Amino acid sequence: MKERQYIACRQAEWQAWDDWLASRGKWKPTNSAPAETLAAADLPHRFRRLCHDLSLVRARNYSAAVADDLHRRVLAAHQRIYGSARPGGSVVLRFIAHGFPALVRREWRVVLAAALLLFVPLLGMLIAVQIWPDAAFLLLSAETVGEIEEMYSPGAAHLGRPRAAASEWAMWAFYIANNVRIDFQAFAGGIAFGLGTIFYMVFNGLYIGAVAGHLTQIGFVETFWGFVAGHSASELTGATLAGAAGLKLGMALVAPGRRSRLTALKESAQIAAELLCGAAALTFLAAFIEAFWSPRTGINLTVKLVVGTVGWLLTWAYLLLAGRRSDAP
Repeated sequence: MKERQYIACRQAEWQAWDDWLASRGKWKPTNSAPAETLAAADLPHRFRRLCHDLSLVRARNYSAAVADDLHRRVLAAHQRIYGSARPGGSVVLRFIAHGFPALVRREWRVVLAAALLLFVPLLGMLIAVQIWPDAAFLLLSAETVGEIEEMYSPGAAHLGRPRAAASEWAMWAFYIANNVRIDFQAFAGGIAFGLGTIFYMVFNGLYIGAVAGHLTQIGFVETFWGFVAGHSASELTGATLAGAAGLKLGMALVAPGRRSRLTALKESAQIAAELLCGAAALTFLAAFIEAFWSPRTGINLTVKLVVGTVGWLLTWAYLLLAGRRSDAP
């Protein structure tokens, strides 16, 4: 069905939604022509049909104006039906509990691409250093190697603590600043048609792999892996999602479809910003764990590895399973 025919077929019901929303102060009607009326009993299946309209318009690549108009109508109707009576603070809670994990699943392609860009170089370099120890020096200077060996030495006074940090709170601030810098580079690199994001994800994967590989190769297994196990899930997942946000921007510029690049970038920027918010939350959580749990030396390595494994399971169970009812368009 052609676009004009489809709009003509569905226009009366869309106008009925406009009138219903306008009567409650949630919408400005597009015209004053008579339309159908929405009964309370009809709202559930009418709303599902409205969501289906939006999905169909996007799938058929109808004009951006029609898709945007429908998208705003769906959001306004959803807010009116499900959320208008709730306090404003619940918007954040709903985003955490439902919206964010559903968004990650909808954007699984860029999330998977970002994960591959980070983890494949990381694991490849880690393995390469076990075979050829000098491979670590392709990325790490002798000074850097000396610093990380000092930080993760079994005899270190404060495990994993950089010289600039004098306390656990200072460590927390240091880790936040470092992780935010990495995430922002991956995100902002998307504006260079995604090339910056690709570079930073691959480079960070290689760098982390070189550090992990070197410390493993020289025998600092208990101190290093015991340190990183607890916060690795939230830190690396946060970095992956920041990279996914950058790739989302890059894809809008490389393949805007029938839209202008500016329009595609504006539409993708909202999704990318939401991904980045989730990445930031995970990054702050990782920094907290890294500062207050990871340096504990009195805890058995097995316990730390179990805690780290549980962290990975919980993180991805949340992203893959939470908010399932929010997956509909």
